[in-house]
Amino acid sequence: MIFRLMTVAASLLVLAACSSPPYTNVDNAGLQRLLDEGAALVDVRRAEEWRQTGVVAGSDRLTFVDASGRLEPGFLDTLTERYDPNEPLVLICRTGNRTDMLAWHLAENMGYTRVYNVRDGITEWIRRGLPVTAG
Repeated sequence: MIFRLMTVAASLLVLAACSSPPYTNVDNAGLQRLLDEGAALVDVRRAEEWRQTGVVAGSDRLTFVDASGRLEPGFLDTLTERYDPNEPLVLICRTGNRTDMLAWHLAENMGYTRVYNVRDGITEWIRRGLPVTAG
């Protein structure tokens, strides 16, 4: 288990250093379009963040990393059990940093072909006055 966590962390660091992402960044309009098309939206923040800001309606809440930045045990297994790598998968966090790293990993190492990162996260969604539901 520790080896797997170290491998994921190392992969994320290497991928973050590359220049052209193997996934698509989207803004709020892109997120809304994907939601209207039925794409899955995964909010990877922590429970206290969901409670603080709320979530975009229809979000699946699945914590990616703990408050110290460590990968949550079982996260990748749960994500891959729930989501087909050939279906659109939209990732959202607070500002887009966590999901940027995760999107790289899913696209480069796990065979996900239609990964979308909400570029400015839920922060921009809320700033624009778009709706959220209780977290």
